[in-house]
Amino acid sequence: MHQQYQLTVEEVLKRPSFGHAYIAAGRVGLGQLVRWVHIIEVIQFEQLLQGGEMILTTGAAFKQDTNSFMIYLEQLIHRSVSCLCLEMGHYISSVPQAWIDAAEARGFPLIIFREAVRFIDITQDIHAHIINQHHIALQDLEKISREFHRMTLTSQGVSHVLALLQRSTRAQVIYVPVDGQPKFTPPVGKKESAQWLSFLSNRSAESGNESSGAVPSVEVFGGLTVIVQPVGAMGKTWANLLLVLDRKPMEYEFLILDSASLSIAQDLLRKRYMEERKLYSQTLWVDDLLQMRIHDAEQIKALIGAEYKRLSVLPYQVILIEFEEEHEEGLSVEEDGIESAGLHLSLAVRSIFERQLFHPIITLKHNRLVVMAFDKAQKKQTKERLQHVFSSLQDMKADESIQLKIGVGQPNHNLLHAHKSYQEALQALSLAVLQQKKVMFHDELGVFELFFHMADKGILESFVRTYLGPIIDHDVLKGSELLRTLKIYLDHDGSKQIAAQQLFIVRQSLYYRLDKIEELLGADYILPEKRLALQVGIRAYLLLYPEKIL
Repeated sequence: MHQQYQLTVEEVLKRPSFGHAYIAAGRVGLGQLVRWVHIIEVIQFEQLLQGGEMILTTGAAFKQDTNSFMIYLEQLIHRSVSCLCLEMGHYISSVPQAWIDAAEARGFPLIIFREAVRFIDITQDIHAHIINQHHIALQDLEKISREFHRMTLTSQGVSHVLALLQRSTRAQVIYVPVDGQPKFTPPVGKKESAQWLSFLSNRSAESGNESSGAVPSVEVFGGLTVIVQPVGAMGKTWANLLLVLDRKPMEYEFLILDSASLSIAQDLLRKRYMEERKLYSQTLWVDDLLQMRIHDAEQIKALIGAEYKRLSVLPYQVILIEFEEEHEEGLSVEEDGIESAGLHLSLAVRSIFERQLFHPIITLKHNRLVVMAFDKAQKKQTKERLQHVFSSLQDMKADESIQLKIGVGQPNHNLLHAHKSYQEALQALSLAVLQQKKVMFHDELGVFELFFHMADKGILESFVRTYLGPIIDHDVLKGSELLRTLKIYLDHDGSKQIAAQQLFIVRQSLYYRLDKIEELLGADYILPEKRLALQVGIRAYLLLYPEKIL
């Protein structure tokens, strides 16, 4: 926490209960912070301490034995204890010079009470003071957090947040955007600025721009402690916020830094939302391209602008991302609500695609995002990276009660043929919905690709009746599940064991169903040609009657 809320060894010595105490050694350590008070009267205790404690003792653990005292002292120093307070009296009549020399050599404060004191009074006094200071610190932190929030609502910008953070911590504040120049609050000289820029450059080279999360890290540079807090949202780091301290950081610094980073992230998110809305208005032409209302390459060049030369040589795929928000029953989603949800989703989509080395051109059509994803890293596995994109997107939106269905068209090079990849993405999305899958690539359609190109659905209906009619009629009349049984049995290469497991029935029940299927279809239904026709027929049935779940 801030220095004004902390208690040092030097300040403890000024309290009334230390009126009969004096510092025997380790004056250089008087600035060390006291986090708590412990009474320790045993010789082995290292695991009981966390650091920052003031230790009170009568010396019962070591008495006048110098070797035992040295063991005791080393444990205190190893656990970063603040100081040792030793009471003269029953166990200790005088302090050997060797003890004083050892403490002095380590810069460890050794405080001597000339006479017996009530340890209970000391612990109550210091603990009450520490708790009081914590309470005051939390009150101040609440005030500062509200001020950060007010700045966010009034769009006062990053500079005001940095200034408030610096005033609240009295530390050097450094703001490092991923794209842009660092800001130092307060300003520093050229030499110091160059040193920090070197530190930031080396750190960026080691860790990269992406962060695994919003968890702060603590580093040491030039004898100073640096807390590095990532700033960002939607799985992407937009900046890092650094707090430079000349001491070990306390909880207060971490809390106030988190509050400041949240305020900056909200401001940046608002700006990016506005930029996304602007980009959306600039890419409305994509729908004209996909609907074949643009026939001229020069027109596409004019619409894309400066990026055309770079993008026109890259392969791309059209991807449809259908989103649906879960709402209470009876509540409808207004059109502006769909647009707002789409724009927020677009922010996340753009961020994730860019991380996987795609250049996305995004537009919104009803409750679907239409993405033309240009591949900037063709030597890497495109499909694998796209699957990573979709997995990250699904994970991110799962907590927001947003359901996503994704269809992916085939790769293409010619921008004038974008409508082809768009139609493929539509087919893939339709099948994803039909089969209740989250993602479907067009190259996974299989025989469904033929069905989508079949204009006369009557042919499919006739095919289904020819091969599956008796089973469908039996299921309708008897309420049986022979069609589902046949699908699972054939899909698992005629394995009775797997089919029974998938259907959650015993083998005898499966045998009965298979006998009935053979009776209705004929004993040759398992032969290759008829088996293939049955499997195609089942898929045609699913396409014709998507409400039927097999």
